[in-house]
Amino acid sequence: MKLPITGEQIKDLATRLDPSTKLFTRADGQEYEQLIARWADNAIKQAGVVAVPVTYEEVSKLVKFASDNRLDIAVRGGGHSTGGCSSSEGGLVIDLSSMRNVRVDKDSKLITAQGGALWADVDNAAIEEGLATVGGTVNHTGIGGLTLGGGLGWLTGLYGTVVDNLVAAKVVIADGSLLTASEKENADLFWAIRGAGHNFGVAVELTLQGHDQTNEVYAGGYVFTPDKLIAIIDAINAKMRNPDPRAGIILVFASPPTMPGPVIVTNLFYNGDQAAAEKCFDFLLKLEPVSNMAKMMPYNLVNGLLNPMAAHGGRKSLKAVTLTNDVDAPFVQELFDEYARKMKETPDLAKTFMGIEFYDTTKLNGVPIESMAFANRGPYRAGIVGLEWSDSQKDMENRSWGRALQTKCRQHIIDKNQFSPGTTKTALEYANYIEPGDLVDNRPFGANQQRLETLKQKFDPDCLFNKTSPLVPLKN
Repeated sequence: MKLPITGEQIKDLATRLDPSTKLFTRADGQEYEQLIARWADNAIKQAGVVAVPVTYEEVSKLVKFASDNRLDIAVRGGGHSTGGCSSSEGGLVIDLSSMRNVRVDKDSKLITAQGGALWADVDNAAIEEGLATVGGTVNHTGIGGLTLGGGLGWLTGLYGTVVDNLVAAKVVIADGSLLTASEKENADLFWAIRGAGHNFGVAVELTLQGHDQTNEVYAGGYVFTPDKLIAIIDAINAKMRNPDPRAGIILVFASPPTMPGPVIVTNLFYNGDQAAAEKCFDFLLKLEPVSNMAKMMPYNLVNGLLNPMAAHGGRKSLKAVTLTNDVDAPFVQELFDEYARKMKETPDLAKTFMGIEFYDTTKLNGVPIESMAFANRGPYRAGIVGLEWSDSQKDMENRSWGRALQTKCRQHIIDKNQFSPGTTKTALEYANYIEPGDLVDNRPFGANQQRLETLKQKFDPDCLFNKTSPLVPLKN
């Protein structure tokens, strides 16, 4: 069990740090409150102390101090964990928000970002050099958390996941050592952090492969009435049997305040000109959306389009759901009907959405599962339930409803004989959409579980890093 930090330990810690590293406690009032604020209000915890370092060496000192004193520790990048994984009740929080520098090398097309950077920082810096990389579809998400869990995005069809594009990282492991991890250096750590990185240290720097992106892209939403849902799913399934890697669709159930009830939104992306995009999405245009918000724009603006659906504040919970590759339209209709019923029954959940992501997965599934820790590969569609509410008395009830949808989707795939718990190599639920208490499988990393547990024993045997999909060290 990890311990809260004491007042005496805070004083001791301060003497060990460079003056550039600021420490904040409750006595610091508003500054402290701003530092413990999170994307989800229910993820806020009262840290014993928040440390805000500006150098990698200072992060090393903080991690070593926590390890030596068996302190509870949390690392905040973007602060998007709805389960409170970037927060600590009484412990030490390492806040990376002052470490957001991004460097872009146009010749090598490498993008090197500090661990506290947000995807907006990466997208904006890269586009100035005519580059882009796979990144989060909500650009105020931190790069660290999303990358360490795998990372899907609009460019996945062309280039795979974020971790497929991770070239190197600098990681502070549990004993305070600062290690460079790549295919050539600390290769076992590099293997582990690409999908299970939250278990192995603090990623203070990530180097990503950039790709040429000088053209504008087509992006935005088509809004449909619910009666079109079956036709939309059937049409998307037909399209995805011969997918275009330049295109992506995130189908969303949402309840906009301007509409009389829930609607279907197909959020679209096409890496090409408008004529080509509209030809690609002609199958949706023929279904006569009631609103068409898609247009041409620079790539760095695309990942801000979904931000209004993911604004800071409110009580939130994310639930990973997974569907079959060829999505079962009647089953999706069942999910929508349940969503509509719940929204009518519980108006406080009106900002809740459910999404299904459609990308060309050829590139993603062309990488062997055992080549890195990330195990969410296979003939499936990643989905998400994004719950939001205001009544703190409903936390458990609302989470339980989300978990019931999660279980329903998992069981549907099992019933379709497309997944077998314990034998299928794939990890079914996408790691970045899971929060503590959600794990419905004793192998959340699929075929890579045992190797990860062995590496946990090597790099973090005392489980200092234990908040996101925690591993139990396996002794030889």
